[in-house]
Amino acid sequence: MAVVPHTEEDVKLLARLMRAEAEGDGRLGMLMVGNVGVNRVVGNCLDFKSLRSLRDMVFQKPGGYEAVDKPYFYQRAREADIGLARQVIRGWKYHPATYSLWFFRPEGDCPATWFNQRNAGRFKSHCFYTPEQENCPQIFF
Repeated sequence: MAVVPHTEEDVKLLARLMRAEAEGDGRLGMLMVGNVGVNRVVGNCLDFKSLRSLRDMVFQKPGGYEAVDKPYFYQRAREADIGLARQVIRGWKYHPATYSLWFFRPEGDCPATWFNQRNAGRFKSHCFYTPEQENCPQIFF
């Protein structure tokens, strides 16, 4: 059962985002990027109150993803990536992105906080940041 409404085009869009943002971190890294995206749609909180769909989330300005400005993002979604996108749409979660709304790739260590959110952990090149539960209770399902 899906945790966010979606069309087949939304699934492909999420798959392309996951690949563009984290292909270098492998399948698990891509799944974590997908977790963050789904959390933003489900959360309806903080910087993500106006997001009502996966499409809104992917193309959010400001505060969205840098990948949408790069040609690599516009490649056709691969079947394997579509399968990963379906997993996160069904609510599968992966630590440290389980409840995260942000991630980024620092040149060094992960800062303890980022935009006033606590560091939930690092996976390969990305650091993940989670809000306090009282600030965004919907993502803690």
